[in-house]
Amino acid sequence: MKIESRPGGKDIEGWQLARELTQKVYRLTKKPAVAKDYGLKKQIQDAAGSSMHNIAEGFDSETNPEFIRFLRYAKRSCTEVQSELYVALDEEYISSGEFKYTYELARRTRATIRGFITYLKNYEERKPTNREPRT
Repeated sequence: MKIESRPGGKDIEGWQLARELTQKVYRLTKKPAVAKDYGLKKQIQDAAGSSMHNIAEGFDSETNPEFIRFLRYAKRSCTEVQSELYVALDEEYISSGEFKYTYELARRTRATIRGFITYLKNYEERKPTNREPRT
């Protein structure tokens, strides 16, 4: 299905990875064992979706510092997905292969978001100001 219009931030690599992570998590939560554990299912779906949604919401912010704030939320959501994956593994809801793949995807997503945060912070530090120095 081709969609012509996607939300803000669609061209950001971190958003693309967060979308992939969200898709993978939703597939995992369709497994009968995970689906029966409603608390875990909801928590991991919410965390994965939050990683994607916070990037999109932050993209629409007025300033880079505000965008960075939303990116930090997205990064933390990836860490939460990783933690929830341990629960799913420990309860034997998912295989070690599923765990490793999804955990690594969350790690890559988090690292990419962290790199983007660093880029934006460096940009802010280098950005020229329109003010004259006080004498």
